Amino acid sequence: MPKATKMVPTPVLKVKLALTAAGAQDTVCTFDDEVPTAVAAASLLGCDLAAIANSLVFELDGAPLLILASGAAKVDTSLVAATLGTARIRRASPGFVLEHTGQAVGGVAPVGHPRPIRTILDVTLQAHPILWAGAGDHTSMFSISYSELQRITAAQPLRVR
Repeated sequence: MPKATKMVPTPVLKVKLALTAAGAQDTVCTFDDEVPTAVAAASLLGCDLAAIANSLVFELDGAPLLILASGAAKVDTSLVAATLGTARIRRASPGFVLEHTGQAVGGVAPVGHPRPIRTILDVTLQAHPILWAGAGDHTSMFSISYSELQRITAAQPLRVR
């Protein structure tokens, strides 16, 4: 009897396709254990917590704002809002995140969304030659360099803490 192959979840497939379409290497890895937090991901990958690029979705004037922040950082929303020249940004609800990214909180990737999302890239991530980011679900991650992540997301580098 042939061995069944595991189906790739749609959000992960979209991330893989987005990476390839952007000319980036498809380095998506899927694990048996979930990695829904930066701490869990760093522990499983054996990397520095600060090398995890958390994809955090905020709401800015009704539109999504994706902040790719170091797993070791807490985003200072007041600082980001002031830098962007807006009154306030706020953490998006899980429903808002799913609507705009097609991915559930804890598995949001920097790419593979239904439409482009304005993206901020934490400048402290530059300190790491290899970054790890979510790949669309709670069990998948991909590796990438800072410059390549900035290129494929068209992210604005910014100090977020």
